[in-house]
Amino acid sequence: MTDPLADSRTDYLAGALADDAPQSPSALLGTWMQEALDRHEQEGDLPDPTAAVLSTVALDADGSPRPRSRTVLVKGLGEDGDALTATLYTNRDSAKGRELAAVPRAALLLPWYALQRQVRIEGTVAPLDDDASDGYFARRPRASQLGAWASRQSAPIASRTELEAQLAEAAARFEGTDVPRPPFWGGYRITAERVEFWQGRSGRLHDRIAYTLGEDGWTRERLQP
Repeated sequence: MTDPLADSRTDYLAGALADDAPQSPSALLGTWMQEALDRHEQEGDLPDPTAAVLSTVALDADGSPRPRSRTVLVKGLGEDGDALTATLYTNRDSAKGRELAAVPRAALLLPWYALQRQVRIEGTVAPLDDDASDGYFARRPRASQLGAWASRQSAPIASRTELEAQLAEAAARFEGTDVPRPPFWGGYRITAERVEFWQGRSGRLHDRIAYTLGEDGWTRERLQP
């Protein structure tokens, strides 16, 4: 009997990551993100280039750490001095919001499967200020704004019907007016301490370039696959 998972094979031939990668990760990340956006537009086989897996640390009642992951959307990449930053938004009363409040560190994985690439970002997390959160919330579609008010994210609910009733209540409350940002909803900025770029290669001899931020800026090294 064959095992379809164990016997599944894909050879990675889409690209390479040279030794002369930029000294800072920001330039390379910008290039890779643009190439992912271009692939999305031109080929359509990369559904959402901004989708990323966010990993946080939950603490059990006895303080034991428990890693947790989910997919989120990255809504900003930037630089702050030498630092590279990534921005996302969520309900701060959600499970991930509570976890980030308790342990303000996170890992972010950008998986671009069609390009046989991934980027890993690890660092510290801080909430965005109200002005930044207000500015982004105002740009969201109205349906998403109302959804932010309607959903008590991560809390149990009896049925889909009950959730839709909460949405109808929010729609009625703000009918004919702009939808303000809920006080429990806002942004987070991850400031990278480590960034790793992974490019699949043939025979599992993948390219890995890692950047670590220290007192004198970024150091870069190639890692064995």
